[in-house]
Amino acid sequence: MATKIRLQRQGRKRRPLFHIVVADSRAPRDGKYIERLGLYNPNTNPATIDLNFERSLHWLQVGAQPSDTAKAILSYKGVLHKDFLINGVKKGAHTLEQAEEKFNAWLETKEGKISSKVSGLESASEAKAKANLERETKMKAAIAAKILAKNSPLAEEVAESDDTLEPSDEIENELVSEVSDETIEAVAETETEEVAVEEAEAIVETEEVAAEETEAIAETVEPIEAEAASAETEEESPAQDA
Repeated sequence: MATKIRLQRQGRKRRPLFHIVVADSRAPRDGKYIERLGLYNPNTNPATIDLNFERSLHWLQVGAQPSDTAKAILSYKGVLHKDFLINGVKKGAHTLEQAEEKFNAWLETKEGKISSKVSGLESASEAKAKANLERETKMKAAIAAKILAKNSPLAEEVAESDDTLEPSDEIENELVSEVSDETIEAVAETETEEVAVEEAEAIVETEEVAAEETEAIAETVEPIEAEAASAETEEESPAQDA
Protein backbone atom coordinates (compact mmCIF):
# COMPACT_ATOMS: atom_id res chain seq x y z
CA MET A 1 0.00 0.00 0.00
CA ALA A 2 1.44 3.37 -1.05
CA THR A 3 1.26 5.90 1.79
CA LYS A 4 1.49 9.67 1.64
CA ILE A 5 2.11 12.39 4.21
CA ARG A 6 -0.29 15.17 3.36
CA LEU A 7 -2.63 17.80 4.73
CA GLN A 8 -6.24 17.28 5.68
CA ARG A 9 -8.27 20.49 5.67
CA GLN A 10 -10.30 21.53 8.71
CA GLY A 11 -11.59 24.85 10.03
CA ARG A 12 -14.17 27.24 8.66
CA LYS A 13 -14.38 29.24 5.46
CA ARG A 14 -11.39 31.52 4.83
CA ARG A 15 -9.88 30.36 8.13
CA PRO A 16 -8.34 27.00 7.22
CA LEU A 17 -6.71 24.65 9.68
CA PHE A 18 -4.83 21.58 8.48
CA HIS A 19 -4.04 18.25 10.08
CA ILE A 20 -0.81 16.59 8.95
CA VAL A 21 -1.71 12.95 8.40
CA VAL A 22 -0.40 9.73 6.92
CA ALA A 23 -3.00 8.23 4.60
CA ASP A 24 -3.41 5.85 1.73
CA SER A 25 -2.63 7.61 -1.54
CA ARG A 26 -5.96 6.36 -2.96
CA ALA A 27 -8.04 7.85 -0.13
CA PRO A 28 -9.78 11.23 -0.62
CA ARG A 29 -8.19 14.31 0.87
CA ASP A 30 -10.53 14.61 3.85
CA GLY A 31 -11.24 10.88 4.12
CA LYS A 32 -9.78 8.20 6.34
CA TYR A 33 -6.15 8.41 7.44
CA ILE A 34 -3.71 6.01 9.09
CA GLU A 35 -2.12 8.35 11.64
CA ARG A 36 -2.22 12.02 12.46
CA LEU A 37 1.25 13.54 12.82
CA GLY A 38 0.53 17.12 13.74
CA LEU A 39 -1.24 20.41 13.10
CA TYR A 40 -0.54 23.29 10.69
CA ASN A 41 -2.16 26.71 11.20
CA PRO A 42 -1.34 29.24 8.43
CA ASN A 43 -3.47 32.00 9.98
CA THR A 44 -0.68 33.16 12.33
CA ASN A 45 2.57 34.94 11.50
CA PRO A 46 4.81 32.98 11.54
CA ALA A 47 2.66 29.91 10.89
CA THR A 48 2.02 27.59 13.81
CA ILE A 49 3.32 24.04 13.28
CA ASP A 50 2.84 21.35 15.90
CA LEU A 51 4.55 18.19 14.59
CA ASN A 52 5.42 14.79 16.05
CA PHE A 53 9.06 14.72 14.95
CA GLU A 54 9.83 11.07 15.70
CA ARG A 55 6.70 9.62 14.04
CA SER A 56 7.20 11.83 10.98
CA LEU A 57 10.79 10.62 10.70
CA HIS A 58 9.62 7.02 11.08
CA TRP A 59 7.13 7.30 8.20
CA LEU A 60 9.79 8.85 5.99
CA GLN A 61 12.13 5.96 6.82
CA VAL A 62 9.52 3.38 5.84
CA GLY A 63 8.88 5.02 2.46
CA ALA A 64 5.93 7.44 2.90
CA GLN A 65 5.99 10.16 0.24
CA PRO A 66 5.13 13.73 1.39
CA SER A 67 3.07 16.10 -0.72
CA ASP A 68 4.61 19.44 -1.73
CA THR A 69 3.20 21.38 1.21
CA ALA A 70 3.90 18.58 3.65
CA LYS A 71 7.45 18.37 2.32
CA ALA A 72 7.95 22.10 2.95
CA ILE A 73 6.66 21.70 6.53
CA LEU A 74 8.92 18.71 7.21
CA SER A 75 11.88 20.62 5.81
CA TYR A 76 11.05 23.62 7.99
CA LYS A 77 10.99 21.46 11.12
CA GLY A 78 14.21 19.57 10.15
CA VAL A 79 12.65 16.14 9.58
CA LEU A 80 13.98 15.91 6.04
CA HIS A 81 17.47 16.95 7.14
CA LYS A 82 17.50 14.35 9.90
CA ASP A 83 16.34 11.69 7.42
CA PHE A 84 19.17 12.71 5.07
CA LEU A 85 21.75 12.39 7.85
CA ILE A 86 20.44 8.97 8.92
CA ASN A 87 20.60 7.75 5.33
CA GLY A 88 24.23 8.98 5.28
CA VAL A 89 24.91 6.91 8.38
CA LYS A 90 23.46 3.85 6.64
CA LYS A 91 25.74 4.44 3.66
CA GLY A 92 28.79 4.94 5.90
CA ALA A 93 29.32 8.61 5.09
CA HIS A 94 29.55 9.49 8.79
CA THR A 95 28.78 8.05 12.18
CA LEU A 96 25.61 8.47 14.19
CA GLU A 97 27.36 10.82 16.63
CA GLN A 98 28.52 13.04 13.78
CA ALA A 99 25.04 13.03 12.36
CA GLU A 100 23.63 14.17 15.71
CA GLU A 101 26.23 16.96 15.97
CA LYS A 102 25.43 18.19 12.48
CA PHE A 103 21.73 18.12 13.16
CA ASN A 104 22.09 20.02 16.44
CA ALA A 105 24.19 22.69 14.71
CA TRP A 106 21.57 23.02 11.96
CA LEU A 107 18.82 23.18 14.57
CA GLU A 108 20.55 26.04 16.44
CA THR A 109 20.95 27.99 13.22
CA LYS A 110 17.31 27.42 12.31
CA GLU A 111 16.08 28.47 15.75
CA GLY A 112 18.20 31.63 15.51
CA LYS A 113 16.59 32.53 12.18
CA ILE A 114 13.12 31.90 13.57
CA SER A 115 13.76 33.96 16.72
CA SER A 116 15.17 36.85 14.63
CA LYS A 117 12.09 36.78 12.43
CA VAL A 118 9.77 36.78 15.43
CA SER A 119 11.67 39.67 17.04
CA GLY A 120 11.55 41.59 13.76
CA LEU A 121 7.79 41.13 13.55
CA GLU A 122 7.38 42.25 17.14
CA SER A 123 9.52 45.36 16.61
CA ALA A 124 7.56 46.21 13.46
CA SER A 125 4.31 45.82 15.37
CA GLU A 126 5.58 48.03 18.19
CA ALA A 127 6.75 50.68 15.70
CA LYS A 128 3.35 50.65 14.02
CA ALA A 129 1.56 50.97 17.35
CA LYS A 130 3.86 53.86 18.32
CA ALA A 131 3.20 55.66 15.04
CA ASN A 132 -0.56 55.23 15.52
CA LEU A 133 -0.29 56.62 19.05
CA GLU A 134 1.67 59.66 17.87
CA ARG A 135 -0.86 60.33 15.13
CA GLU A 136 -3.76 60.11 17.58
CA THR A 137 -1.93 62.45 19.99
CA LYS A 138 -1.42 65.04 17.24
CA MET A 139 -5.06 64.81 16.23
CA LYS A 140 -6.22 65.29 19.81
CA ALA A 141 -3.89 68.28 20.23
CA ALA A 142 -5.21 69.87 17.04
CA ILE A 143 -8.83 69.38 18.14
CA ALA A 144 -8.07 70.82 21.60
CA ALA A 145 -6.38 73.89 20.04
CA LYS A 146 -9.36 74.43 17.77
CA ILE A 147 -11.80 74.23 20.68
CA LEU A 148 -9.62 76.59 22.76
CA ALA A 149 -9.47 79.13 19.94
CA LYS A 150 -13.23 78.93 19.53
CA ASN A 151 -13.87 79.47 23.26
CA SER A 152 -11.26 82.24 23.75
CA PRO A 153 -12.39 85.74 25.00
CA LEU A 154 -11.43 87.35 21.68
CA ALA A 155 -13.68 84.96 19.79
CA GLU A 156 -16.52 85.72 22.21
CA GLU A 157 -16.06 89.50 21.69
CA VAL A 158 -16.15 89.06 17.93
CA ALA A 159 -19.29 86.98 18.25
CA GLU A 160 -20.90 89.64 20.46
CA SER A 161 -20.00 92.42 17.98
CA ASP A 162 -21.52 90.35 15.19
CA ASP A 163 -24.68 89.96 17.23
CA THR A 164 -24.93 93.77 17.76
CA LEU A 165 -24.55 94.45 14.07
CA GLU A 166 -26.96 91.83 12.85
CA PRO A 167 -30.69 92.20 13.68
CA SER A 168 -32.44 89.44 15.52
CA ASP A 169 -34.66 86.94 13.78
CA GLU A 170 -37.87 88.56 15.10
CA ILE A 171 -36.90 92.04 13.81
CA GLU A 172 -35.90 90.56 10.47
CA ASN A 173 -39.27 88.82 10.19
CA GLU A 174 -41.16 92.03 11.04
CA LEU A 175 -39.18 94.07 8.52
CA VAL A 176 -39.67 91.43 5.89
CA SER A 177 -43.43 91.31 6.54
CA GLU A 178 -43.76 95.12 6.40
CA VAL A 179 -41.73 95.46 3.26
CA SER A 180 -43.61 92.59 1.72
CA ASP A 181 -47.03 94.21 2.37
CA GLU A 182 -45.95 97.59 1.02
CA THR A 183 -44.32 96.03 -1.98
CA ILE A 184 -47.40 93.95 -2.75
CA GLU A 185 -49.69 97.01 -2.60
CA ALA A 186 -47.37 99.07 -4.81
CA VAL A 187 -47.08 96.30 -7.32
CA ALA A 188 -50.85 95.81 -7.37
CA GLU A 189 -51.46 99.54 -8.02
CA THR A 190 -48.81 99.61 -10.75
CA GLU A 191 -50.31 96.56 -12.44
CA THR A 192 -53.82 98.14 -12.35
CA GLU A 193 -52.57 101.38 -13.93
CA GLU A 194 -50.67 99.45 -16.60
CA VAL A 195 -53.78 97.41 -17.46
CA ALA A 196 -55.88 100.60 -17.77
CA VAL A 197 -53.31 102.22 -20.07
CA GLU A 198 -53.15 99.11 -22.22
CA GLU A 199 -56.99 99.06 -22.55
CA ALA A 200 -57.09 102.75 -23.54
CA GLU A 201 -54.40 102.23 -26.16
CA ALA A 202 -56.34 99.26 -27.55
CA ILE A 203 -59.53 101.41 -27.85
CA VAL A 204 -57.64 104.19 -29.63
CA GLU A 205 -56.10 101.70 -32.04
CA THR A 206 -59.58 100.23 -32.73
CA GLU A 207 -61.04 103.73 -33.46
CA GLU A 208 -58.13 104.56 -35.79
CA VAL A 209 -58.66 101.31 -37.70
CA ALA A 210 -62.41 102.07 -38.02
CA ALA A 211 -61.68 105.58 -39.33
CA GLU A 212 -59.26 104.22 -41.91
CA GLU A 213 -61.82 101.66 -43.06
CA THR A 214 -64.52 104.42 -43.36
CA GLU A 215 -62.19 106.59 -45.48
CA ALA A 216 -61.42 103.64 -47.73
CA ILE A 217 -65.15 102.94 -48.23
CA ALA A 218 -65.80 106.62 -49.02
CA GLU A 219 -63.03 106.66 -51.61
CA THR A 220 -64.52 103.58 -53.23
CA VAL A 221 -68.10 104.91 -53.25
CA GLU A 222 -67.34 108.41 -54.68
CA PRO A 223 -66.18 107.23 -58.13
CA ILE A 224 -69.20 104.95 -58.41
CA GLU A 225 -71.62 107.82 -57.58
CA ALA A 226 -69.87 110.10 -60.09
CA GLU A 227 -70.24 107.53 -62.88
CA ALA A 228 -73.95 107.06 -62.05
CA ALA A 229 -74.58 110.82 -62.16
CA SER A 230 -72.86 111.18 -65.54
CA ALA A 231 -74.95 108.31 -66.95
CA GLU A 232 -78.20 109.95 -65.84
CA THR A 233 -77.14 113.23 -67.43
CA GLU A 234 -76.52 111.57 -70.78
CA GLU A 235 -79.91 109.84 -70.73
CA GLU A 236 -81.76 113.10 -70.01
CA SER A 237 -80.03 115.06 -72.77
CA PRO A 238 -81.31 112.93 -75.74
CA ALA A 239 -84.83 113.08 -74.42
CA GLN A 240 -84.75 116.90 -74.39
CA ASP A 241 -83.49 116.98 -77.97
CA ALA A 242 -86.42 114.88 -79.13
